[in-house]
Amino acid sequence: MSNALLSTAKSVRQMVIQQIQSISEELFDVQPDQFNNTIRWNVGHIAFINEYFLSLALPIEFNLPDNYAQLFNTGTKPSDWNDIPPTKEQLIQNLSSQLASFSDIPSSVFDQQMHPPIELGPLKFETFEEVFNFATVHETMHFATISCLLKVLQYQKV
Repeated sequence: MSNALLSTAKSVRQMVIQQIQSISEELFDVQPDQFNNTIRWNVGHIAFINEYFLSLALPIEFNLPDNYAQLFNTGTKPSDWNDIPPTKEQLIQNLSSQLASFSDIPSSVFDQQMHPPIELGPLKFETFEEVFNFATVHETMHFATISCLLKVLQYQKV
């Protein structure tokens, strides 16, 4: 199962990077009324949350700047930012570095039990495989949100 999860996670991340590369940075900070956040926030959130989830079980060294938690954690929003957010290129580099690190994940770690299990609201993850799978599902949800934001922005011809 771990090979399929890794393959899926890599494919999703490659699609995210490809989409982000195609979006003009002018659109990254436009927040339509229908949305709680921006394209930049969603991209940064993907990178931050992915690192958070993977760091719960892996000794992989990640390199996101310290201010990513204040910018991109759940519950944050651009209107509250005091720091200058990363550029489109910095975000693409973050996503690309994480993608490369997926190849360093040993298949044996997927069966690893989480002690204690990780609980997020009603969700409970008992193995790293469950955590990794949820991280990929979470990324896919934000990938879809970015696509929706882009469609609205293109429709509004911002």
